[in-house]
Amino acid sequence: MAPSAFALNIVYPKTQTVTINSPSTFFVGSSDTKKPLSINGQNVSVHPSGGFAQSVPLNIGKNTFTIKSGKDTLIYNITRPQPTPVGKWTPPQLKEYDDMKYATVSVDNSPLRSTPVDSGINRIAHLQKGIPLVIDGEKGGFYRVILGAVKEGWIAKSNVKIEENGSSLAELKGYDYLDTDEFFIFVFHLNRQTPWELVEGEPFLIKLYNVENQPNNTYTMDFPVHEALGGKKLIGYSGNFSGTDFIVKIRKPILADKSKPFKGIKITIDPGHGGSENGAIGCLGDLEKNLNLSFATLLEQELKSRGAEVSMTRKDDTDISLNDRVEFANNENSTIFISLHGNALPDNQDPIKNFGTEIYYYYNQSKPLADWIMNAMVNELGVNNRGVRQQSFAVIRNTNALSLLIEIGYVINPSDNAKLVNKDFQKKTAKAIADGIENYLIKY
Repeated sequence: MAPSAFALNIVYPKTQTVTINSPSTFFVGSSDTKKPLSINGQNVSVHPSGGFAQSVPLNIGKNTFTIKSGKDTLIYNITRPQPTPVGKWTPPQLKEYDDMKYATVSVDNSPLRSTPVDSGINRIAHLQKGIPLVIDGEKGGFYRVILGAVKEGWIAKSNVKIEENGSSLAELKGYDYLDTDEFFIFVFHLNRQTPWELVEGEPFLIKLYNVENQPNNTYTMDFPVHEALGGKKLIGYSGNFSGTDFIVKIRKPILADKSKPFKGIKITIDPGHGGSENGAIGCLGDLEKNLNLSFATLLEQELKSRGAEVSMTRKDDTDISLNDRVEFANNENSTIFISLHGNALPDNQDPIKNFGTEIYYYYNQSKPLADWIMNAMVNELGVNNRGVRQQSFAVIRNTNALSLLIEIGYVINPSDNAKLVNKDFQKKTAKAIADGIENYLIKY
């Protein structure tokens, strides 16, 4: 089939006069494949689909770029600002208090971190609004939180309200154990809420901090995952307070029927972005949010055809917050959560050199599923394997389900973009992801 003819169109940068504070940037767009394309006289390769991407260096000050495709000409003026002189950076210093202070969590789902850094794989737990804390110092924008006698954590000052008084230790009165069809449930009865931590591993650890009459003021329960799950791996858990009861739910293993592996499996598919959030723009002008929905709809159909119970965080062009996406999956009691995206890059990267599929997880329980899906996508689609990686994205910081974010391809890479807009590739991708999930259910 002959390639389509495109008028010269630039989707990035978004305007012809722009300031970009980077040593390089790139032009992404489309042009007529029958006409030579150049930027400042340098020839630029155009993909058979009409898409192109070209990285260009930026000098300090004004940079003028003349882009020509046949008789079509566009002129872009990109200013790279002078570096701002900065003095010597002084890292924040720890200030230890003479006396302990009392506080409460003021923002629901506040990260309790292992380091005073607002990023990275450093989250101990996500604390509910109202949980009392004892703090003994501060560093930068964080308070240091006492966790028993031998551990500390950090919480953002903006997520905490200082109180005039409080209590240092909670009392554990006992716990109840419930064995249901889907979960092992532990209900710990305390006289007040207190910081906590759930630690993946063998055994799985349930920790309640600042509890009196416990070694190091820390109550620890060892849950023998391997034995309790019959040799299967962890596939979902949660912990939260209901009043002063701390409730831990550990999902029971999937006992897949090889003839019907998806029977009874609840899966939430999350088409990334939507509504006012367009996401990235592809070489041919396609919006990432629309591509995500196309892939998600086909994956929904594929999984349902295999017997899965499937829900979608959105079925149309709707705004939905990151937290609402996670809450939706939890309310559906989903075992698997898959968020679908198209990838992009910051200005200082080269969109031609970056292509392929990436899969992200946060908690270790989700990595095996990511590996199975990546293997299926590589074997069936021939995509470039850019790795299964641990990353702190909001939608995958969910322990209730095996939670993954799949960057199917780079919308700003001409070759990847041509695949992403191809309906046949979309269908094959849905099949490959479903095959990866099926292999996990049967073999893992």
